[in-house]
Amino acid sequence: MKTVRHQMVVLTDVSLITCIVQRGMADKVIKAAYRAGAQGATVSFARGMGVRERLGVLGVAVNVEKEVIRIVVSSEQVDRVFDAMYLAGQLDTPGMGIMYTNRLEKAATYIPPELMQRIEEKNATV
Repeated sequence: MKTVRHQMVVLTDVSLITCIVQRGMADKVIKAAYRAGAQGATVSFARGMGVRERLGVLGVAVNVEKEVIRIVVSSEQVDRVFDAMYLAGQLDTPGMGIMYTNRLEKAATYIPPELMQRIEEKNATV
């Protein structure tokens, strides 16, 4: 019988970007994040409630259906990806959404051996 050993790679220099946007905006925001260097995204649907939804922004009703985008990026990428997502989501417009980051203590996922080798080589030269 063959024993398979699993090696866990724990990432400690990563942040989670969470972006909540109007329904239908997620694809545009994710594409901008990819262009800025993000590797993946998770999207879920939510329903938002607040003063803007009841009163409308500038007299225009705001849809309560939202898309929540979550992306884990390295700390060196977080500002670049965050800025790209903010602009793509038009978050400088009232009622379009909100975005924030959380520093993660640790995260684990599969990392291909060739990528792990490049990371280790880069760290060895620093």
